[in-house]
Amino acid sequence: MSARDLSLSEQLAAFVAGITADAIPVAVVHKTKRHILDTMGAALAGAAASETRSAVAVMNADGHGDAAVWGTRRSLGARSAAFVNGVAAHALELDDAGGCDHSGAVVMPAVFAALNCTPRPVSGREFLAAVVLGYDVGRRVLEACGGYSPHNGYGWHSTMTCGVFGAAAASARILGLDASQTAAAFGHAGSFSGGLWGFIHDASQTKRMHTGRASEGGLLAALLAREGVTGPTQVFADKWGGFFNAFARDTREPQALLHELGENWKVMRCSIKPHASCRSAHAAVDATLDLAHSTPFSLDELEGVHIRLSGFVANMCGGRDLRVLASSQMSLPYAVASALVNGHAALAAYLEAARREPRMAAAMGRITLEVDPSMSDLDEPIVTLTRRDGTSSSRQVLTPLGDPRNPLSDAALLAKYRSLATIVLDDASTNALADAILALEDVADVRALLAWLPGDADRQPMLR
Repeated sequence: MSARDLSLSEQLAAFVAGITADAIPVAVVHKTKRHILDTMGAALAGAAASETRSAVAVMNADGHGDAAVWGTRRSLGARSAAFVNGVAAHALELDDAGGCDHSGAVVMPAVFAALNCTPRPVSGREFLAAVVLGYDVGRRVLEACGGYSPHNGYGWHSTMTCGVFGAAAASARILGLDASQTAAAFGHAGSFSGGLWGFIHDASQTKRMHTGRASEGGLLAALLAREGVTGPTQVFADKWGGFFNAFARDTREPQALLHELGENWKVMRCSIKPHASCRSAHAAVDATLDLAHSTPFSLDELEGVHIRLSGFVANMCGGRDLRVLASSQMSLPYAVASALVNGHAALAAYLEAARREPRMAAAMGRITLEVDPSMSDLDEPIVTLTRRDGTSSSRQVLTPLGDPRNPLSDAALLAKYRSLATIVLDDASTNALADAILALEDVADVRALLAWLPGDADRQPMLR
């Protein structure tokens, strides 16, 4: 059978199953290691989050297993661990963005859990290949849906709808599935997809569950395929019941699924987050910090802050509901207020006591949003600060910090990782894990990293 006779799913599966780890460019491997380090820091700290503790309580009912719950001394079955660690990785809104959206929090828990489902050693190089492929497939499915703006604009949360395919690809690679089995895994993943933006309206915590469900679903899809359960090879075809017909009927671009496959590696477009907020708020935070640094002023001197933004960004993160950590982190006004009051929008600014700080309420009261119909969905906001003396200054940051075109330095990334990992790990484990990740190509079996993942999250104050 020629490649032309294969379905889109089968062609993608053949690539995932067939490419060698050595064929992945050095620059791609280097960037992937940065994202692994970043995801692990976010997930370890996230083990102390309220949503993670709730997820552990639920999954404990299914009994224990051999798969580690990161940052704790617990273990669960592989699927349960993928779910819990996926929740933890996204629980503090500090995981990466720009892939399926939050690719790291979907892919990393799945590949680690998959290690518990295979007896064969998995080298650092093979592990890196699995992660790269997970990022690649998740993003490609999103681009084939028409891209982030239209897909999410319809109300789908692409982290889950598209991320499940990335988790399936990465899990299939760890399990050593062949092309036919990998195609079956993609078929199953299509039926395990879902995830709605409905969480945005009432301070619900469902968003944190999406990464866990996508990770667990992708792993389950690969495990079923390994056991011979067939999945539809036409899952990406223009047919009734096909994924794009169901999830992206009016915006689908199925050719994007295979465009520049093996040449344009999607992890290279992903961002690492310096601020503990929705990524769509980061440019406004950077603009506010730039303005504050260029012309220092006190909050008492500030008359008001005007933010001009697109309707898409306003709908996503224009709210002001501070009842829970999750809704606060989706609030662009709160992120800007924190930049004004605290000089940062780091995790500490979002915890319960900080949200009740009177100065934060005062700063938010001076922030107004204006939706500009002329701005495209993903145009970055324009921030204008007006002082009581009548002077004003404006700034629009087109490439926020953490974007691959404006990356965090290695030192800043390590500082972020250490600040998060040490919430639950001791210094020795924190440093050993970082060293192993940054030299992952030299690791004979990635299971060696598991020695540094147990921590004291269960004894830490709950992050909420």
